[in-house]
Amino acid sequence: MTHPLRPVLEQVHPGSCPTQLNFHCHTTCSDGSLQPHQLGRQAQGIGLRHLAVTDHHSVAAFEPLSAWFEQQRQRGETVPTLWSGIEISCLLEGCLVHVLALGFDRSSPALEPYTQGQAAIGDALQASEVRRRIHGADGLALLAHPGRYRLPFQRLIDAARQQGFDGAEAYYDYG
Repeated sequence: MTHPLRPVLEQVHPGSCPTQLNFHCHTTCSDGSLQPHQLGRQAQGIGLRHLAVTDHHSVAAFEPLSAWFEQQRQRGETVPTLWSGIEISCLLEGCLVHVLALGFDRSSPALEPYTQGQAAIGDALQASEVRRRIHGADGLALLAHPGRYRLPFQRLIDAARQQGFDGAEAYYDYG
């Protein structure tokens, strides 16, 4: 069965980010500057169709943002589809990288080591384990901003592919 987010990701092109979708943003629940409802208001103002908040090691923004979007819907306003998301630190090829977990079942205990507000330790820090747990929660695993690490992005993308990742972030709004 195809993950419901996969067809959305397959349609991503340079013009879709960040005017139609954003699957990599942060709130004050980690290192962002906007509270969840403020990010929701901004996303709504831009006219985003899809949004995932990917705070570092936290899913705390999802519930308040989901509730805020529901209030807006009840007022007859259009809001983006909200997908579950989190950004997880891990080791890939011995390099500290970030992985976006998207569209996962938030009730699954599989991602528990990564929702505690800090990086996991031990085996849970390995990219292969992160990917396994994301898939165990019925989510998609994407290598975040592959051009921002000390190893060549081609090497990291290839390693992620070999480990069963679902893709890599291609468009983001910083260098």
